[in-house]
Amino acid sequence: MFPKKYSNLLFILIMGFGMSLMMTLIITYINTGMDSEYINRFLKAWVVSLPIAIVAALFVGPITKNFVDKITK
Repeated sequence: MFPKKYSNLLFILIMGFGMSLMMTLIITYINTGMDSEYINRFLKAWVVSLPIAIVAALFVGPITKNFVDKITK
């Protein structure tokens, strides 16, 4: 089990993992179709998209949370 103080970071890592996985699967399929090389193309794209998604979530997540806190009661 992880300490509670790491919950935000853990959330961002899991969310970045899941979102990049789903988006890369779908976008690779839409752009190139399904054939015997699909998994290789997907994995090549995911290696790039996963770190980008996590870094983006690290920066955008706190800003978005602050914004949502300001516009909600």
